[in-house]
Amino acid sequence: MDVKELKSEGLSKTYNVTVSKADLEGKLEAKIKEMQPQVSIKGFRPGKVPTSHIRKMFGQSIMRDVVEETVNETSQQAINDNKLRPAGQPKVDLRANGEDVTNGKADLEYTLTVELIPDFEVADFEKLKFTRLTTEVDDKIVEDRIKKLAEGSKSYKKKAKTAKAKDGDAVLIDFVGTVDGVAFDGGAMEGHQLVLGSGSFIPGFEEGLVGVKAGDELDVKVTFPADYQAADLAGKDAVFATKVIEVQGAEDAKIDDELATKFGLENLEKLKEIIKEQTDSEFASQSRMKLKRAILDELDKKHSFDLPPGMVTAEFDNIWAQVQAEKQAGQLDEDDAKKTDKQLEKDYKKIAERRVRLGLVLAEIGQKQEVSISNEELQGAMIAEARRYPGQEQQVIEFYQKNPNAIAQLRAPIFEEKVVDLIIEKAKVTDKAVKEEVLFEEDPMI
Repeated sequence: MDVKELKSEGLSKTYNVTVSKADLEGKLEAKIKEMQPQVSIKGFRPGKVPTSHIRKMFGQSIMRDVVEETVNETSQQAINDNKLRPAGQPKVDLRANGEDVTNGKADLEYTLTVELIPDFEVADFEKLKFTRLTTEVDDKIVEDRIKKLAEGSKSYKKKAKTAKAKDGDAVLIDFVGTVDGVAFDGGAMEGHQLVLGSGSFIPGFEEGLVGVKAGDELDVKVTFPADYQAADLAGKDAVFATKVIEVQGAEDAKIDDELATKFGLENLEKLKEIIKEQTDSEFASQSRMKLKRAILDELDKKHSFDLPPGMVTAEFDNIWAQVQAEKQAGQLDEDDAKKTDKQLEKDYKKIAERRVRLGLVLAEIGQKQEVSISNEELQGAMIAEARRYPGQEQQVIEFYQKNPNAIAQLRAPIFEEKVVDLIIEKAKVTDKAVKEEVLFEEDPMI
């Protein structure tokens, strides 16, 4: 194998790699001999087919495999020999005529272009200082959470016939909806309980029932939203002929053992215990997320180096695809929805650059600190992912076992969290007690 450097620009290097046809011929012969014991052809005893006959029948096909394997082997050897750290999959371009190479008439010659991970010094994270926000889960927080549970477990009791419905009340109704005088599918129900002010029905319908009382019959006129899920109704005016059976008033659930039994628990004390455990876990998770964000922000500030363009482009493409999907679904962030595509591209390009830079920094720290991921940790992540698809767990696990790239996607977040744990352990971290609302304040997007 002969390797010559052709070009070196920034983080990109290009090499010309040549493998002689004599070397390829030797590899072909070796591969044919390796195959011979397993080859079975009519007219010959199994394993006794002459190598010349195998060459005649399958030589071209085998040589194609030899060429592919040789490209993979020699490109990796060129990378190793030149002590390169690829930032992604190297690009290979064959320069010799492929047919001539597989026919044994020409040397294998190709260019190898490698985008490199930049060399940079990692900041001494042990000298960095961070503040970890913490919030104690006291009795009041637990009581407030239980009150919300009670509010969500309201029951409704029939009011007097003369009582007029107001927001927060429920009405028991029969209705039939029509568009241009014609009833439509799904537009009729009997004995339907609707909580006024819940926003669970078409805009304008609940408002049209405020003030009604038992026995009232009325037409409620509404307009379906322009983005309504049923395209044949979107944007159309409709009339709902409605009969009010009864008006019901809300009654808050009492905070007692009976409330706990509604959630499958034996008593109120057990409910309080579960709520405290869940809230402790929620606050701890939020505290760590805040601290991790502060660490990443500081690492981003401490490092400045050229980024591999291919990595940035790939990261941006992933982000941009998600942004476009959210835009089409009408789910863009309120601030983003006001921006042009050009402004969004600029903003998300910065985010892509930040992610690539931080990814490289965390990878460098992890490598120098010898952070590793055990098979048990990877297996645990695989099982956790499989559990997200009940009934398909085995197929999910088999998918990961057969796809190294998918495994790499599981490995990356585990590695990142372990590096962050390492930084938290070695940096100077001071705890600061704050109120719940401060702990859950939204950080600006970067």
